[in-house]
Amino acid sequence: MTTTINSFVKIVISLLASLVFLNSCANEKGSPKKVDTRPNILLVVADDLGFTDLGCYGSEIKTPNIDALAQQSTRFTSFCTGPTCSPTRAMLLTGVDAHKNGYGTMDGDWSENQLGLKGYEGYLNFDVVTFPKLLQDAGYHTSIAGKWHLGSPRKKEQWPFNRGFSRSFCLLPGGGGHFYDKQPFLSMIPESAYTQDSSLVGALPKDFYSTKNYADKAITFIDESIQEEKPFFHFLSYTAPHWPLQVPDQFVDLYKGQYDEGYEKLAVQRLEKGKEKGVIPTHATLPPLSPNVYPWAELATEEQQKAIKSMELYAAMIERLDYHTGRVIQHLKDKGVYENTLIIFMADNGAEGNSIMGYAGTGEWVDTTFDNSLANMGKINSYVELGTAWAQVSSLPFKWYKAFATEGGVRAPAIIHYPKGKKEANRIHHDFISVMDLAPTFLELATVQHPKTNYKGRAIFPMTGTSILPWLTGKTASVHPPKKVHAWELYGRRGLRKGNWKMEWMEKPYGTAEWELYDLSNDITQQNNLAASHPEVVKELISEWATYEKNNNVTLPNRPTAYAKETIWRE
Repeated sequence: MTTTINSFVKIVISLLASLVFLNSCANEKGSPKKVDTRPNILLVVADDLGFTDLGCYGSEIKTPNIDALAQQSTRFTSFCTGPTCSPTRAMLLTGVDAHKNGYGTMDGDWSENQLGLKGYEGYLNFDVVTFPKLLQDAGYHTSIAGKWHLGSPRKKEQWPFNRGFSRSFCLLPGGGGHFYDKQPFLSMIPESAYTQDSSLVGALPKDFYSTKNYADKAITFIDESIQEEKPFFHFLSYTAPHWPLQVPDQFVDLYKGQYDEGYEKLAVQRLEKGKEKGVIPTHATLPPLSPNVYPWAELATEEQQKAIKSMELYAAMIERLDYHTGRVIQHLKDKGVYENTLIIFMADNGAEGNSIMGYAGTGEWVDTTFDNSLANMGKINSYVELGTAWAQVSSLPFKWYKAFATEGGVRAPAIIHYPKGKKEANRIHHDFISVMDLAPTFLELATVQHPKTNYKGRAIFPMTGTSILPWLTGKTASVHPPKKVHAWELYGRRGLRKGNWKMEWMEKPYGTAEWELYDLSNDITQQNNLAASHPEVVKELISEWATYEKNNNVTLPNRPTAYAKETIWRE
């Protein structure tokens, strides 16, 4: 009898334990705990990467991981950013025009008539709310690793942790050396400031290399989200291939000999390869050298050697970026979350063809601080730029490069992979897409509403971007109406696009200091200015510009500011 009672007691205890366990797995209403199955988002941004710098866009540079992603994705040929990095990133994170979110001009580049104006703060202001903040409020694990460039190292309220990122490891300024020494990217900056969450980072590990370590952090932050059973948004914000051009010693010679024939030969190859890939129109012709580029044959031997080495380093940086991006994508697959993750790979503007050496004593600082001898280029104590000519090749087939409102300044490669979308793999899309369209896309994907004009009692601007999710899922044929107006302005350089018409204004000697007009449907390289022959179109677009200028509080600078000089200009 005693045995029977003991057995009964054991059964009761076991049942009670099971009930306790089941109760621990239930929420406060007694129902089973729900798993948050909303999609994850991985946003990868390369810094100053040109339109044809990826294999899937016509490059000779080896980018097998990004090319493989493209095979399962949509590539965009008319994805447009801001002319430079900070305006692009601010529009990306908010879906709001740069003249409203704080980047009517970049930090330190004000003209006298822009000082103190709303929208010209030179940091991501608080008249907007970032989509990571809204995702964070809605239960997402949000994180960023890499470049920030949206606030001052001296003001914590402008750091990523206060703008919606649960976890962050960031380089706060716009660039810097890629190794552990925190080499600044401008002469007036004491050192490159890094932050982890709410604290400044002290010494970096001796084996630090930006591209590798940002990818390492991405993997760590994604793992944290999985452990917390939260959907994630991660922003992998590379500083490659932004100058200074540097790679670990074992990769310096990856492309040795590849560019010995010069930039004109490479331009021909890239143009034809881009046509083969379907990202450049078959009717496009090679644009002539711009007046700030000397023909390759006219360069002295030493100039050629250094130019070759610069391009070799640039290519090696891109190949390493591809390798580490591949690591992160493979990690998603290994963790079983790849099929529920929207992946976007993009660049933040056109390739960098401007020389920083004339900026505020930087040239003298470089000459006296770094060893840029041919044998030392690319190493920790070197400071090397890509150069105007190679940047124009990277921006093919478009006109000019970073810091211009031309197609070469604002068109960037972009790849979007959405496993649950209805668009077929390896698709190429030629319709206009804006960087401002990404914020509303991410919010719609996560079923999160934007608060429109008020966030927690603070007046904010509503988003002006348009979600591309209906297009991705096959519900709509296009993202924007054909005649919708899109416009840009930075440093007084202006651009406006409506349908196939592109109107631009640039100061001399880059432009005519008058409005120029191009038909992008048959003149993608912008060689034929039609302003004189189509005055009615110019008049119409000037009216559209006036509307944009008024609606976005644009204040044109009253003097030349940044990116206004070139070190070389051919007669």
